[in-house]
Amino acid sequence: MHILFITSTRLGDAILSTGLLDTLLRRYPQADFTIACGPVAAGLFAHMPRRVRTIEMVKRPYDRHWVDLWRQCRGTRWDMCVDLRGSVVSFFLRVGRRYVMRGGRREGRRITHIGNLLGLDPAPMPVVWTNAEERARAVSMLPGGPHWVALGPTANWDGKIWPAERFAAVFNALREADPAMRPVILYGPGEGERVRAQRVLAQLPDALDTGGRLSVTQVAALLGRCTLFIGNDSGLMHLAAATGIPTVGLFGRSKASEYAPAGPWARVVMAPGPVGNAPMEGLSVVNVITTARSLLADRDRWKH
Repeated sequence: MHILFITSTRLGDAILSTGLLDTLLRRYPQADFTIACGPVAAGLFAHMPRRVRTIEMVKRPYDRHWVDLWRQCRGTRWDMCVDLRGSVVSFFLRVGRRYVMRGGRREGRRITHIGNLLGLDPAPMPVVWTNAEERARAVSMLPGGPHWVALGPTANWDGKIWPAERFAAVFNALREADPAMRPVILYGPGEGERVRAQRVLAQLPDALDTGGRLSVTQVAALLGRCTLFIGNDSGLMHLAAATGIPTVGLFGRSKASEYAPAGPWARVVMAPGPVGNAPMEGLSVVNVITTARSLLADRDRWKH
């Protein structure tokens, strides 16, 4: 059985789709999978079971990237195509069953729309796939002893970024109650990401700087070693929630009603103001500290 799964170009949206993939893996144990996604998201699927191929869709003028995808898929008789991009590609392929999600933004949580495509209610939670080598490397980078707290101070545009000094203030307040806490600063590749992360690193001299050179799945393995994640609305926030660790997502210039992190221990703190257009500067340190402490307490009560 051959399944074609077309998912997002953006990392956060692709992460939200992994729960649907996990459902298909369990529902069709004899199936193999071909993933079509953007280059940024491609690494997310590196260790997915029964993945035979990832097709990286590089955007081209006049939507020619869809023609490229059709050319690469036309030689296969697909038993199923799941298309989260709302394209017409599957209608020009030999497909047994097709599930095509309507394109464009809609009110309500993105993960709910994804689950609804296959009639799943509640929607399946995202998952991450790492390998033994990545998990062993994570142990060497984040050894036992400290309670590692991951901070995600970057985002895909500056309007979504909480001020650096507030990340430092939140961490220092949390460490007063738990001196074993130590910060880990996570960010993506590129000079812009490095500069944004450096603003927080400069204020937390004992923080571990991960350097922005790790793959998506290497970062996921590191997150699995952490006690807590606090960060802006970003792909990194969604990745943290998918690992199952306590995750606090910070929202102002984006809608938590659509893109809140999805995971067993995920919470959001929203800046006051117009929904989806509230300045991040309005989001208070006290609210983030209170949410993080409450989340950790809830998780600890559940564990015991």
